Amino acid sequence: MRERLQDVLARRAELEALLADPAVHEDRERSVRLAREHAAGEELAAVAQELLAVDDDIDAARELVAAGHDASVVEEIAQLEVRREQLTQRVRLLLVPRDPDDDRDVILEVRPAAGGDEAGLFAGELLEMYLAFAARRGWSVRELARTPQAVGGIKEAIVEVSGPGAFAVLKHESGVHRVQRVPATESQGRIHTSTASVAVLPVAEEVDVTIDPSDLRIDVFRSSGPGGQSVNTTDSAVRITHLPSGVVVSCQDEKSQHQNKEKALRILRSRLLESARAEAAGVRADARRVQIGTGDRSEKIRTYNLPQSRITDHRIGLSLHDPDRMLGGELDPLVDALRAAELEARLALAGTDPTQPS
Repeated sequence: MRERLQDVLARRAELEALLADPAVHEDRERSVRLAREHAAGEELAAVAQELLAVDDDIDAARELVAAGHDASVVEEIAQLEVRREQLTQRVRLLLVPRDPDDDRDVILEVRPAAGGDEAGLFAGELLEMYLAFAARRGWSVRELARTPQAVGGIKEAIVEVSGPGAFAVLKHESGVHRVQRVPATESQGRIHTSTASVAVLPVAEEVDVTIDPSDLRIDVFRSSGPGGQSVNTTDSAVRITHLPSGVVVSCQDEKSQHQNKEKALRILRSRLLESARAEAAGVRADARRVQIGTGDRSEKIRTYNLPQSRITDHRIGLSLHDPDRMLGGELDPLVDALRAAELEARLALAGTDPTQPS
């Protein structure tokens, strides 16, 4: 293991030297890639450095014992060995291959599915749940698009969530969410079932996805719905169609056509990156096996049964109570369980001890 950890620290030093080289920053794509690798390896490097230091301390203490020093050194060795075991376990986890997009920010899309107006109301509640969760984490949220529903709730909402590890935390929210409850408009007290779809996309920068301008059809039109007078009286809304993939993105919330175009391109890049991720996962059996569900928008991942005060995540068979708290943004028990399940799957996939040389 020592040789493996020394390799980790050597690569860390190499990355720091490269990032300090002005010539490297002339190639923006390369500098971004190196900066991401550096950030992703920060915790592993720190743990590796401490583990190597503990190993050295144990060797030094054993030399003292061999030279006939008192029993207090033996006690020190016992404490150091406990610490070494803790650090070794942490290293094993950190060496497990991880999702390279885990450190990215997120574009979160929420839309009603089956259930009419009630589905729109539920979609609005899911959006507020994620906004509250982001606030609890200290993350920032930027609204990219929102279409309200006349009776409340939403027809669509797209937001960008920025914060440490946002994609790692939120990525398992992709899929169909189902609610079972008695709507306020139901006079007979019957339980209705409605659904909403959630898509969680890693934010893509220009260096991640190259878009040929000739592949885009850009249409401008007059915004509809609520807004200031310039929003509704000028051709400020933008619809971008990516011709090779058929992906269409519309934005009309801003007064400026330029701002709407910038938002639409940001969403488009992330959708194209997610499409590439899905394609790669489709040809890699290992990627499919570590997913907690497919992440597909058509997959029912969770049921919010409000009459029975229960939330069930169907992918890991976990049921929790007090859905009001979770809909209020206290999602940590679900998020932590899903991340633990992913880690367990990745450990099982790794098979052999990742700390051993291959």
